[in-house]
Amino acid sequence: MAGTLTLTETTFSGVKRIKFAWTSDASGNVSGNVTTGVYDGALLLCQTAPGVTTPTTYTITIKDADGNDLLCGSGTTRSTSATEYIKAPQGAVAGSTLELGIASAGNAKNGVAYLWLR
Repeated sequence: MAGTLTLTETTFSGVKRIKFAWTSDASGNVSGNVTTGVYDGALLLCQTAPGVTTPTTYTITIKDADGNDLLCGSGTTRSTSATEYIKAPQGAVAGSTLELGIASAGNAKNGVAYLWLR
C-alpha cells in the first residue's frame, strides 16, 4: 500500500459524495486503498484540490473492482495550485468498491478529491 487515504461518504437525497483526502508516499503515489463500501451510480462530478503541502502536477484515477477508471482518463495533469473539476459525462459504477490512485504528486504531498455519484 502506498500513501494514505481518509474516506468520508455522505448521502444527500439520492446523490452520494465521497471525499478522498490523500497523502502521497515517498514515491509520490497513493495506491492500494480500496473502499469498504460498495457503490452504484453515474459520475456527476469530480473535484480535485491540492492540499497544504502542495503536490507537483499529478494524475488521479478512481477505479472500480474491474480496473475501469470512472474518470475515463481525464484525471491527468491536475493543478498544483487550483481547484479543478472533471464534469460528466464520464464513467459509472455498478455494485463495486472504488480505489483512488494518485501518481507523480511528489514525496509526502497531499490533496483532496470529491466524487459525486447519482
